[in-house]
Amino acid sequence: MKFIHSVFDKLKHHPKRIVFPDGDDARVLRAAQLFYERGLGVPVLLGKRDVIERVALAERASLDHVAIINPETSSDLPVFCQRIERLERYRNMGLKDSRAMMTNHNYFAAMMVQYGLADALVGGGTAFGGALLRPLLSLIKPLPHAEVVSGCTIVELEKKTLGDDGVMFFADTGIVPDPTMQQLASIAVQTGLLARQVFGRRPRVALLSFSTKGSARTASAEKVAGATALAREMVSRLGAEIAVDGEMQADAALDPLIAEKKMGASLVGGRANVLVFPDLNSGNIAVKLIHYCAAARTFGQLILGLTRPAVDLSRGADVEEIVCMAALAGLQSIEYRKLYPEQGE
Repeated sequence: MKFIHSVFDKLKHHPKRIVFPDGDDARVLRAAQLFYERGLGVPVLLGKRDVIERVALAERASLDHVAIINPETSSDLPVFCQRIERLERYRNMGLKDSRAMMTNHNYFAAMMVQYGLADALVGGGTAFGGALLRPLLSLIKPLPHAEVVSGCTIVELEKKTLGDDGVMFFADTGIVPDPTMQQLASIAVQTGLLARQVFGRRPRVALLSFSTKGSARTASAEKVAGATALAREMVSRLGAEIAVDGEMQADAALDPLIAEKKMGASLVGGRANVLVFPDLNSGNIAVKLIHYCAAARTFGQLILGLTRPAVDLSRGADVEEIVCMAALAGLQSIEYRKLYPEQGE
């Protein structure tokens, strides 16, 4: 847990407000208490106060320094309704429709984050991913240089020789089923930018395939090779400190001796700490396998490609994972506020 403790330490210097749409979920209540007690910031729970207090009593969870907002009675509700009605896709909606949408906790939380009433959003633990993703995509502005919104999982391994002291980033692990070449390049760059922030130094991004440097000539391998070239162009355009290489097999990405045999000199080969998978099938399967077969700690998933940080939790997330993901989203928000201060206006 060395990795997540370093995240906690960083966030303690810049505590953040994290909104939890599932405010009456027992796991979220206990996580909110821990988030505050560890000095990470102020949790904001959405829901009816009497329901939340009842659950807190049953769970013996303290609500001290935990904010509670009921979207149905919030003074921000009329303002949020007006704002959503101004969006082109909702211009034909009547007040009743916009109110119904804004009293949905996921939409209300997304609006809070978009307009600076919270620094990050952590939800999705009680519903399928689309329930959280739809409001995020509808209400939070995309990054100006992102081709697609994607999901990233951070993995902490027992084997510290892999990645960066055992820490690796996997993407896309939850959103884009079959990315185009351009989208795959964007996923690589967005994940690399997050890794740069978390590691504090130049990440090494490997775009994975069943082929290494042209060892197989198929459309899928060529897509990964093309995405690698595009990702390098994006990195150069952004002036970002990210090393990118591919296409390469997983062993070439992780083992220096195999990398030397298969691809020669590379800044990434054999030492990758960011793995970009060619499609959602491979990325999601890899995360589940490494979690269950290698007893790796996984933190996911962080939503990338938006101007505000958000987390889509697994429905199986436990209390500690929720705290950790809230801390990671808070850490992201430090950088996002510097880079995109005007995006919530």
